Amino acid sequence: MNLVELLPRTLYLLGSPVGHAYLWCGPDGLTLVDTGLPGSAPRIAKAVEALGHRRGDLRQVLLTHAHVDHVGSAADVAAWGDVSVAAHRDDAQVVRGEAENPPPVLEGWERQLYDQVHATMPDDRPAPARVDRELRDGDLIDLGGGVQAVAVAVPGHTPGSVAFHLPEHGVLFTGDTIARAPDGTVMLGVFNTDPARAAVSFQRQAGLRPRIACFGHGEPLTEHTATRLAEAAAPR
Repeated sequence: MNLVELLPRTLYLLGSPVGHAYLWCGPDGLTLVDTGLPGSAPRIAKAVEALGHRRGDLRQVLLTHAHVDHVGSAADVAAWGDVSVAAHRDDAQVVRGEAENPPPVLEGWERQLYDQVHATMPDDRPAPARVDRELRDGDLIDLGGGVQAVAVAVPGHTPGSVAFHLPEHGVLFTGDTIARAPDGTVMLGVFNTDPARAAVSFQRQAGLRPRIACFGHGEPLTEHTATRLAEAAAPR
């Protein structure tokens, strides 16, 4: 797992070939945004320990949406201690294993890519994970030390996709609603259940004008972030 510091001693990318996670290190404990594929928990623990923390320092898990490469290790990580798990109310049933993700509406160019990506995914569904807090748009999440994240409902990739915005620090966790291609291009995320709503959600996030954008897929954006998001989100 590739560990990259994005804000000094505070924000880290836990990079993976499929589905990044992010770690926020607050004075009162750790917050993990997404958990990667099933089986990722040992690598997340190793990254946590490399930063001088313990697994038991984890206080909460924030899930951007219910796809396997983001919730796959949520059940394992939640068992580390007194850990609260939060997800948007419209994806919570899927996280709990009580419902299935709706299928994506694929653009023609996405079909081959979807088949390639789907072939690398585990056949089994992730272990059901509890959801202790069902989020709604505008909910505040305490990250400790006076820092609060705002839950921003961004449906379209899944019905309950949610971004997490830290206004004070200019940080935005987008999940899969926005992505960054290997060549650095910022783009609307792929494999959306409702492409039109996903595009509107992209525009809403661009309007937040973050300084750092943390994507589920692709390298985080740390320079000229607001401008590049606005350009990529503009209607074509």
